[in-house]
Amino acid sequence: MKQGLHPEDYRLVVFKDISTDYSFLTRSTAPSRDTITWEDGNEYPLIKLEISSASHPFYTGKMTFVDTAGRIDKFKKKFAKFDLG
Repeated sequence: MKQGLHPEDYRLVVFKDISTDYSFLTRSTAPSRDTITWEDGNEYPLIKLEISSASHPFYTGKMTFVDTAGRIDKFKKKFAKFDLG
């Protein structure tokens, strides 16, 4: 295995999904200026996430359906003035 390929400075970091307030503690090298007090009373660097397994539709099973028929009608109405044949 190639030496010096992976970073050596892993530390405990809290990742927090800001849309669901779901947090988890894991090791990471990601930089962060924010900190948070975890359940064990210790303070850890905080990385804010916009989406995680707690909020992603694939994992939650709450898929959103797009109204494709409405989008097609809107497109046709918008470009009807060009009359492309």
